Amino acid sequence: MIGLVMAGGKGTRMQSEKEKLLLEYKKPLVLHVVDALKNSNCFEKIFAVTSPNSPQTQKILTKNNVEIIETLGNNLVTDLNHVLKKLNDFVFVTSGDLPLLDGNIVKQIVANSNPKKTWTSVVTTKSFQLSLNLEPECLISLNEKEHVHTGISVVNATEIKNFDSVEEDYLIIDDKRVCLNVNTKTDFELLGRI
Repeated sequence: MIGLVMAGGKGTRMQSEKEKLLLEYKKPLVLHVVDALKNSNCFEKIFAVTSPNSPQTQKILTKNNVEIIETLGNNLVTDLNHVLKKLNDFVFVTSGDLPLLDGNIVKQIVANSNPKKTWTSVVTTKSFQLSLNLEPECLISLNEKEHVHTGISVVNATEIKNFDSVEEDYLIIDDKRVCLNVNTKTDFELLGRI
């Protein structure tokens, strides 16, 4: 299995001069995610996907011995599709802005993903996110309840030809380690409180 950290976004909602993934929470946000993947011992290789939007993030990842895959940085879906078409394995995809992610929750996700499914997305319940004072985005309805995408998926890249034809499976995990995407200053402030 391959670990893939998405680290090429613009981070415009943060409204900061500094690249979002380099904001410090004990260490740069993106390094929490990289360390979680490394500490899980689930991956033969770990890559970070960067773009012209994230030159300083790319530098710090390279300095920390993370292999880089460069994309154009047009948008997450286009960049991810471009990368997955090049890989021939199961891929654990995660946003680089999940600083509470750790090796144990990564292991749990890998163990509970259905290998017969092409795409498994990790979601939380909307009510759980609200209980942490988060403002849920990317809502979906499952079993008549609202759920929220976390930015984590397990994908069989050998099956990816075009995103339009992929049926999504869901793994529901109400755990703070998977649900705090740092997209805004409010999210960053919450980081120290949950």
